[in-house]
Amino acid sequence: MSYATCNKYYSLCTTGDVCGPASLVNSLMDLQGALMLLGPTMNAKVAFELSERIPHLGLRVKEHCHRALVYAQRMKKLGLKVIYPGLEDHPDHYLLNSISNKEYGYGGMLCLDMETEARANKLMDVLQNQTQFGLMAVSLGYYETLMSCSGNSTSSELNQDEKAKAGISPGLVRMSVGYSGTLEQRWAQFEKALLRLQDSALFTKQ
Repeated sequence: MSYATCNKYYSLCTTGDVCGPASLVNSLMDLQGALMLLGPTMNAKVAFELSERIPHLGLRVKEHCHRALVYAQRMKKLGLKVIYPGLEDHPDHYLLNSISNKEYGYGGMLCLDMETEARANKLMDVLQNQTQFGLMAVSLGYYETLMSCSGNSTSSELNQDEKAKAGISPGLVRMSVGYSGTLEQRWAQFEKALLRLQDSALFTKQ
């Protein structure tokens, strides 16, 4: 059996699916069973909206992944600490190469380690409110680029030791790279944000 969310990169719908043997799936839909009360059958309107997005899901995911790789490579050249499995220095790069579908790249998620929460929040503020590169959010995966500082949001329930073991620094910014606008237009917005941050005391080189 496998479970999957059907929102985020899939669509704007809040739903999910369960995959498994027909006997198991049918048992979950048994009108005499306890799960009947939990809504085992998807709402018809949501199912229709989801079906309209599935045919071009592959095209969208390829663009998410392509842009994430390009951004990661360019960010690294700028001297930023970027974490992305498509980069050869990522510890799982070669493992992913051996098991992934080459047509879809290395995923649409990347991380930037800004070291401190203050620097991470400042970067996201400029990217969202000054250059319109992306939007701050907690749940990531959208046609727009979304960003969050994991340490004080989705992973805030972890203690410091647990965060350290998971590689979550106070300034870790997670990004789900979107595909709206052109790649070069969005990259120019990112570079513009970095230039504006040079004037901030938080980013002044010691």
